[in-house]
Amino acid sequence: MTAATHSTLFPQVPETPDAVLDGLDPEQREVALALRGPVCVLAGAGTGKTRAITHRIAYGVRAGILQPATVLAVTFTNRAAGEMRGRLRQLGATGVQARTFHSAALRQLQYFWPKAVGGELPRLLERKVQLVAEAAARCELRLDRNELRDVTSEIEWAKVTQTVPADYPAAVAKTQRDAPRDPAVLSQIYSTYEQLKRDRSVIDFEDVLLLTVGILQDRTDIADHVRGQYQHFVVDEYQDVSPLQQRLLDLWVGDRDDLCVVGDASQTIYSFTGATPDHLLNFRTRHPGATVVKLVRDYRSTPQVVHLANGLLSQAHGKAADHRLELVSQRDKGPEPVYAEYSDEPTEAEGTARRIRDLVAAGVPAGEIAVLYRVNSQSEVYEQALADAGVPYQLRGAERFFERAEVREAGTALRGAARAGGNDSLLDGAEDLAAQVRAVLSTKGWTSRPPAGSGAVRDRWESLAALVRLAEDFETARPGATLTDLVRELDERAASQHAPTVQGVTLASLHSAKGLEWDAVFLVGLTEGMMPIAYAKTDEQVEEERRLMYVGITRARVHLSLSWALSRSPGGRASRRPTRFLNGLRPGSTASGSRSGVGGGGGIDRGSGRAAVERTPAVERKPRSPVRCRVCGRTLTDAGEMKLMRCEECPSDMDEALYGRLYDWRAAQAALLGQPDFCVFTEKTLMAIAEAVPSTAGELVVIAGVGNRKLSRFGTDVLAICAGEAIDGGSEEGADES
Repeated sequence: MTAATHSTLFPQVPETPDAVLDGLDPEQREVALALRGPVCVLAGAGTGKTRAITHRIAYGVRAGILQPATVLAVTFTNRAAGEMRGRLRQLGATGVQARTFHSAALRQLQYFWPKAVGGELPRLLERKVQLVAEAAARCELRLDRNELRDVTSEIEWAKVTQTVPADYPAAVAKTQRDAPRDPAVLSQIYSTYEQLKRDRSVIDFEDVLLLTVGILQDRTDIADHVRGQYQHFVVDEYQDVSPLQQRLLDLWVGDRDDLCVVGDASQTIYSFTGATPDHLLNFRTRHPGATVVKLVRDYRSTPQVVHLANGLLSQAHGKAADHRLELVSQRDKGPEPVYAEYSDEPTEAEGTARRIRDLVAAGVPAGEIAVLYRVNSQSEVYEQALADAGVPYQLRGAERFFERAEVREAGTALRGAARAGGNDSLLDGAEDLAAQVRAVLSTKGWTSRPPAGSGAVRDRWESLAALVRLAEDFETARPGATLTDLVRELDERAASQHAPTVQGVTLASLHSAKGLEWDAVFLVGLTEGMMPIAYAKTDEQVEEERRLMYVGITRARVHLSLSWALSRSPGGRASRRPTRFLNGLRPGSTASGSRSGVGGGGGIDRGSGRAAVERTPAVERKPRSPVRCRVCGRTLTDAGEMKLMRCEECPSDMDEALYGRLYDWRAAQAALLGQPDFCVFTEKTLMAIAEAVPSTAGELVVIAGVGNRKLSRFGTDVLAICAGEAIDGGSEEGADES
């Protein structure tokens, strides 16, 4: 970025309406001139959509075609609304309302409430978490802070999708949503929460939309008043509208057609909040006479970055993919994207930090560089690597790792256990450092298996799991280290990263990077299980993960790096694979031939090792002896624990990415055989395989739940998956035998 000058701080207002159109490309100009009738602008990343729609409004106002007070432009964030107002002011179009959906609705609700209902508008509940906690308590449930966040998010999703409490369980089942609790229980909490609001005469932000919709539906006189005030509507980021927002928009517009919507279905990444691109994709169906303009000239990114972004979407599936835009870069050629494979995560972080340091030394401002990852817990290793390299950084959308509440709580617990030493009963039976840490953090929410789905509970687990991994790596690097040594290391890391920074490299999740851009972007941790995330099971969920990666790629102007690590820690098993989304795009890979299953193995040679496994004779099993926990030694009697070869509460060393691949493979097998998933392997058996990571038929057959029969049917695929090989999907032998 160049230093701000007087002309950029105070740009000259265009002297005439025609001057407003100066500098627009042909498609942007067409948007600006399309002032009547329904208009749909399909705008790819970096194509200047905000420029197009603000110039459209400004030209209409300056030319006297639109009256400023009759125009309402709505978007989704206060930042975007503020940017739109600022641009309109610079173009000489003052008096136009540019607001978020909630802000516009609240303004109308406050004005019309006395007339429609009487009295004062109920108090707006700024934070609903406390009331949700009370509702849960009345349902005899005590939720921790993270569970409260997740339950609150579920209530918000239900309301924006117009789902009442009684219908919530059915809606969850229909959408295959990962609910943080039993849907019937959540329905009860949701119902109680709504009753508490009524009892206390308060409303929440979703109620603002719902009540505005209700008034406009019930009072035609008020609806006519609003439609008389606002006659021209512009909606930005239209791919992110929820069903409730669309319903409100329909009531604002009425039977008129002066509506302009702008969006890109390929950037729909917030479906978990209720956003859906269907309204954008179906706009021409609802408005047959609509003008549709496609903006594909990318002014942000170099041809090399754009080529990769286009290639990524060319392999997409689904309705959004059918409407993808082929971007055309308007910039000069730049460097090719860099693909970097590392042996382990710390090495990946160190390599990334070195490359960033080189870019800064070459003149790229640190503030124009970003490291983007899938989940916030990935930030810690990059915070440390950048700190070690002397590169300043700042976090966006999350606290620094060591400032997160769960990490501070974990640190306190670990310090207490270190002081107690052998007198802490938590450490009984935990012989090594990693086992001690797992035992302590199990009291703070860490479990051997991650919670289902996303949300605050999952975020908390990821942070604690990062501490467990850090402890394991620390013990590997310093054999014989004690809990006190680890606590000292954590304190030193926290202190080294505490210094505030003003200008630094941005560390951010892919979701929080939406709408931003940098000269250099590093997409890190691009392995199966992280991209796509392990809990993305359906085709729709996987395709949203692809779009999320597309958003990450298109944040880069010039420099783009994509990296992954083959193992988690130094010396670990190199069982990870780069994301399926790069198949056919990165050097040395082939395009995916399949939209589901384990990473698109179509066209990938399985190698001679698999044929040898297929010919391996069944291994004779020895008579069964008492099964003991391989962690604490207790005799096991529960069938599930016997499959795992450990107590349920004992710590697990399961390879989570491997478990995710096995889980997806099992689903594909079950579909092929026309049987329930558990008929292939139960989840306990999958967990046991992911913990044991067998490399031979002999090691696989002794795992409870496998046996000679399933070894002969599925052993080939399972051993290949454990070895990190790609497979085609269904087992023809298994299907024939079935």
